[in-house]
Amino acid sequence: MRGEDRRSGGLFSYVDLEARVPPDHPLRPIRRIVDDALSGLSGEFAALYSHLGRPSIPPERLLRALLLQAFYSVRSERLLMEQLDYNLLFRWFVGLGIDDPVWHPTAFTTNRDRLLEGEVAAKFLAAVLDHAQVRQLLSREHFSLDGTLIEAWASMKSFRPKDGPDDGPPVGGRNGERDFHGERRRNDTHASTTDPEARLFRKGAGKEAKLSFMGHLLMENRSGLVVGTRLTRATGLAERAAASALIADVPGRHRITVGADRAYDTRDFVAGLRRLNATPHVAQNVSGRSSRIDRRTVRHRGYLASQRARKRIEEAFGWIKTIAGQAKTSFRGTARVGWAFTLAAAAYNLIRLPKLLGALP
Repeated sequence: MRGEDRRSGGLFSYVDLEARVPPDHPLRPIRRIVDDALSGLSGEFAALYSHLGRPSIPPERLLRALLLQAFYSVRSERLLMEQLDYNLLFRWFVGLGIDDPVWHPTAFTTNRDRLLEGEVAAKFLAAVLDHAQVRQLLSREHFSLDGTLIEAWASMKSFRPKDGPDDGPPVGGRNGERDFHGERRRNDTHASTTDPEARLFRKGAGKEAKLSFMGHLLMENRSGLVVGTRLTRATGLAERAAASALIADVPGRHRITVGADRAYDTRDFVAGLRRLNATPHVAQNVSGRSSRIDRRTVRHRGYLASQRARKRIEEAFGWIKTIAGQAKTSFRGTARVGWAFTLAAAAYNLIRLPKLLGALP
């Protein structure tokens, strides 16, 4: 018998949200790990809030919502609130009941900014990596690192001479017009009026110069999970300086290996790795000069394994920039852009955990 296409009005539902999510949904193991990590950060959250006034958005729910924004490529907080209003899966993951009101986008953004001040993203990433189930996936001896450009939230028209006159607001509400022909623009004489910390940078010869920041990742080679992040201003020396800082933060003083591409094959960087008790498994740069990686290192099987594994860091960059929306940041300033970059790296780790944990014996 054919069913009738009837539209029902307001009905009471006695089905719990927990029953609406399939038992094998990949977000279930992710939420368990997220909840454990957030419970360990309760003291950090308490220090960010006053004990007076009205209750704000719980930081745990706010962070779960931001993770969903990265998982599902939601491009704005306004669209995220819209999804939370009618998407039962989103409500379940965040912790909202089926009848709970959704926050106003402006209130959500204001409360998010409070977390930016507490370095919560870095602490959350560390809490996820310290989870009992995740620790068994990590390597303590073999790592890879690399850097990428994060386009700044600033127009090239905002890149103006530091000592030049202010042209004032655009006329008629239109975007201001600029003629760049014949104008030599450099970071030491020009700066963006929108984001002064962004720098004009090109990735290589023949590439377009853009106002950018530079994001850096440290990956362990066993499972390909991100274990360290940095975000710096875009300069020619930023990649190697940030890489040295990431290696110095690796816990323990045991010997490790570090894989990297040939841009890191320089005398100072290789010597710095050896001072940190790290064996440099850096790709040899033999174009026009001698490599700093000797033949004893190159012929070792471990070097070849590191060179194969280090390419997986591009998967992390690809997901963070394409899926999590960090190819062009929506924040301004090194601290805020770095916060979003680190949270996106934590989201990348989380999205990979269901398969990695499922493959364990």
